[in-house]
Amino acid sequence: MNKQLALVTGGIGGLGTEICRQLAKSGKRVIAADLGSRSDRVSEFLDEVSEFSDDISFEPLDVSSFEECTTSLKAITDKHGPISILVNAAGITRDTSLRKMSERQWSDVITVNLDGVFNTCRALVDGMTERGFGRIVNISSVNGQTGQFGQTNYSAAKAGMHGFTMALAREVARKGVTVNSVSPGYCETALVMAVPQAVREQIVANIPVGRLGKPKEIARVVDFLCADDSGFITGANIPVNGGYFMDF
Repeated sequence: MNKQLALVTGGIGGLGTEICRQLAKSGKRVIAADLGSRSDRVSEFLDEVSEFSDDISFEPLDVSSFEECTTSLKAITDKHGPISILVNAAGITRDTSLRKMSERQWSDVITVNLDGVFNTCRALVDGMTERGFGRIVNISSVNGQTGQFGQTNYSAAKAGMHGFTMALAREVARKGVTVNSVSPGYCETALVMAVPQAVREQIVANIPVGRLGKPKEIARVVDFLCADDSGFITGANIPVNGGYFMDF
């Protein structure tokens, strides 16, 4: 039986790497898609996942470009086969208060974090519906639920991502394709660990479980949503935040 093929955007980032590893552990072939210009990081990534060298590969992709997503994803499917699983984990931040935010800081974040989800889904969803199976998981954020000072751009993009998720889930539900989002809280990623220690301590003080999350804890939820027998979950947002934000 051929292994299902998963594509993870932002796949060489801290969270993306762990998602690639977890999907490979679950028997998937995985393509980490990210900016090809990050050659040093690509080499590090391939070393980090070397135990899965037969099942994890890298392909360059700029999710912010509709044209590149259209042409590159077709080339990737021609090379590797049909993509059954799409995880949109690519994202950037350009934090500053709105009164200081430039139009570029706004548009850069919206273009990568939200337009990128449209670009990849638009290129791949038809193939999934035609084959009668697909799993799409969009990586949102707790800050898309709560808002965060200095992140009007990021919070807007991440909240918009879940609105997109719910709408697309309705469109493709009868075609065997599920669309869900996962909203991580503060995790042990390079981005969070670069925050000054005093600020991190304040963040942890507001997390009921009393610690930062681990990327593998996010990846485990993504893997669950990508499973064949998770077909009755669609249009959902799964918070993985240690109790930092709770609702129902």
